[in-house]
Amino acid sequence: MMSDAPRSLTVLGATGSIGTNTLDLVRREPQRFAVEALTANGSAAQLARLAVEVGAKLAVVADPDAYGELKDLLAGSGITAAAGAEALVEAAERPAEFVMSAIVGAAGLPPTLAAVRRGACIGLANKETLVCAGALMKREIERAGATLLPVDSEHNAIFQVLDRERPQGVEKIVLTASGGPFRTWDTTAMARVTPEQAVAHPNWAMGAKISVDSATMMNKGLEVIEAAYLFDQPIDKIEVLVHPQSVIHSMVAYIDGSVLAQLGAPDMRTPIAYALAWPARMAAPVERLDLARIAQLTFEAPDEARFPALRLAREALSAGAGAPSVLNAANEVAVAAFLQRRLGFLNIPAVVEAILDRLAGRQIPDLEAVFALDAEARRLAGEVLARQAVPA
Repeated sequence: MMSDAPRSLTVLGATGSIGTNTLDLVRREPQRFAVEALTANGSAAQLARLAVEVGAKLAVVADPDAYGELKDLLAGSGITAAAGAEALVEAAERPAEFVMSAIVGAAGLPPTLAAVRRGACIGLANKETLVCAGALMKREIERAGATLLPVDSEHNAIFQVLDRERPQGVEKIVLTASGGPFRTWDTTAMARVTPEQAVAHPNWAMGAKISVDSATMMNKGLEVIEAAYLFDQPIDKIEVLVHPQSVIHSMVAYIDGSVLAQLGAPDMRTPIAYALAWPARMAAPVERLDLARIAQLTFEAPDEARFPALRLAREALSAGAGAPSVLNAANEVAVAAFLQRRLGFLNIPAVVEAILDRLAGRQIPDLEAVFALDAEARRLAGEVLARQAVPA
């Protein structure tokens, strides 16, 4: 049970969707939490406002150019301001019991690893941490005695219904997917997709990059890789099922024929609340599920011909070594190019596949190797885009 003392909390990525939803819950029950540190990429004004609202001790902006603004905004507040990549790691190293890891992309790896190495309880909303360095993270978690609680709605659902003490009884885990905004579109229509259309997710409010990943189904592919590391499951025991209503967040099938599922309204505050209060529970101001009103839940198999990103993720997981890191890096470059209108929607997975083919088999024995491979994959993806080898 949660003690009467406030749970000390650091939020890495406080100005993003996960971060702001986390702080919304904290503000509703301020007696349960004491905020140690908040970080953001470059949104100094928003970060300063949030830090003051929740009484953080430290606010860190990753962009050094935003430090002056942050320091001025926090003058007289008693909140320490800092900036840069090293300051992000130092924020994660401060003595907070719980660290919400919500920095998007590979940039979240160093501070998350820093929190793991001091044995903290980590709410993991940054799937790239396990995608890029899953084996390394697992070794460090075991060595330091850290706790990893998944915050992605799908992995959080599995965590709630998985019998972790008797894994031999698990037949498979099933990750559900909304299918994104183009689930029923043919490839001719998908070729004309704009960034505005791709970021308009039908069920979830998410950032631009994650919304595009959902639209290509790369997000689900990354979640397959993450699930393999989180739950120690081989790829042939991880399935994806398209469920457009986003009510069933994932399922676990057992060898006796039982299938356990976690259901709820599509609101990230539910899995965030579960992680924040674990092993207890806390109230969340989300819409209550009304199955009689919903009336019908539907399911379909994913179409990997129209959404090849899911196939690429499975191939990267099967290849092992550094392939998932290459997948993630190339995808980040390709999605950024699409959002900048330099690449067509259907060509996002083509860029990723081209880089995977070139960097297959690279090993990542340590964190330095992870970053070196990540940088090389990004460089090659940039060259592919510059040569227009995959035309928009």
